[in-house]
Amino acid sequence: MKVAPASSVAPLAARRALRARLLAEREAFIASPGFVAAEKALAAELRDAIVRLEPECLGLYWPFASEFNAAAALAADPMLDKVARALPYARREPCALEFRRWSGAAPTSVDECGIGTGDGAATTPDVVVVPCVGFTAMGHRLGYGGGYYDRWLAAHPEVVAVGVAWSCAEVDLATFALQPHDVPLAFIVTEHGIR
Repeated sequence: MKVAPASSVAPLAARRALRARLLAEREAFIASPGFVAAEKALAAELRDAIVRLEPECLGLYWPFASEFNAAAALAADPMLDKVARALPYARREPCALEFRRWSGAAPTSVDECGIGTGDGAATTPDVVVVPCVGFTAMGHRLGYGGGYYDRWLAAHPEVVAVGVAWSCAEVDLATFALQPHDVPLAFIVTEHGIR
C-alpha cells in the first residue's frame, strides 16, 4: 500500500471532502425541478461547442452514476454523423487510460473499473469530452480521484479536452487547491454556456 507524504495528506483529504460535497450537490440538483431544462440546455451548448471543433475522432465517456450523458446528447446531431467515436478504457494495474473505437451503440464491454467502453481498436481522439465532478474558472477539473484523465491528457497535449459539468459544480481555486499534476482543459461547457 502506498502512503502519501505528510505534505500531500491535507490536500488529498480536502479534495476527498470537496468531491463528496460536489457529488451530493449534483444528486440534489438532478432531483430538482429545474433539472430537465438544464439538461436540454447543456446538451445544446455541448453540441454547438463540439460541432465548431470539427473533430475527426471524438472521445466521449459512458456516463457513470449521475453524470451528464454527453454521448446521448451528441448522438442526435447530424453534423457529427460521420465523426469517428471512441470511449475510454481504464486499467487499474498499472493505472492507465486509453481510448478504443466505439460504434455509438450501448457498450457491451466494460473496462477494469466497470464502466462501459468501446471494443474497437485503440485510438487517439483529437477532441475528448471529459466529465467533471467539479471545475474552476481556469479550466481545472476535479474528477473521481484516480488521475486517469490527468495522466492521459499530460501524455497527449495536442488533444482538445472539453470538460462537461453543471454550473453548480464550479469552485474557486482556493477551494480546489491546485496540484502539480492537474492538467487544465481547453474549456468547460455548462448549461449556461462555455467557461
